Amino acid sequence: PRVGFEWLFFRRGPGATNHFEAGGFIRSNDDVAYPNLMFHFLPLAIRYDGTQPAGGHGYQVHVGPMSSDARGSVRITSPNAHVHPALSFNYLSTDQDRREWVEAIRCARHILVQPAFAEFDAGEISPGPEVQTDKEVLDWVARDAETALHPSCTCRMGVDRMSVVDPSTMRVHGLEGLRVVDASVMPYVTNANIYAPVMMIAEKAADLIRGATPMPPRKVDFHRHPATVSAAAGSQSPEPSRAS
Repeated sequence: PRVGFEWLFFRRGPGATNHFEAGGFIRSNDDVAYPNLMFHFLPLAIRYDGTQPAGGHGYQVHVGPMSSDARGSVRITSPNAHVHPALSFNYLSTDQDRREWVEAIRCARHILVQPAFAEFDAGEISPGPEVQTDKEVLDWVARDAETALHPSCTCRMGVDRMSVVDPSTMRVHGLEGLRVVDASVMPYVTNANIYAPVMMIAEKAADLIRGATPMPPRKVDFHRHPATVSAAAGSQSPEPSRAS
């Protein structure tokens, strides 16, 4: 209530910002061909779900891998549809996932100690200056990482025996009268937020359901880092935060 009151009557306080003032996509190292880490900068220090504010002035970076290669599971726990299933994202279970998490934290720290932040910097709140080694970073991530609410790939589309949805109709294999059109049909998660891809899937599914003529395919260019383009041509083949 206080946040809403401050914004409604004084146009100030936490309600005066959308909390995600800036963002970025970067490569975690020179060997990566495309941006594999995503950053959100917040002008306050608080958990992603809005709980546990830092208790004083602060700022933070939410950071993490964009396309984890970890594979989780969804397990039905009851025949009652109102009982929640058991979800396991299985994060930190692969070498790539562990490496990218360490690189993400180190990249965020590198940004936050730049001279531009010096006048606001009163020290790192989380994970804290005592967390330095790869193992310490991963232990902290395992304890403190939060979901960004982009789950997907639980009933992938395809034609092999492990696929659930027929990509030509969006119907569930072996069933009649049931289509699935959401992020769960992705064979693997896209390398960024899934909002736009889900809209694309929905538009395509709408055409399939209506029997509309599909749009002709187009080759669309996308950003590549100059270093990776040159190399290819030659080869031919949880959220650090700080107090202020």
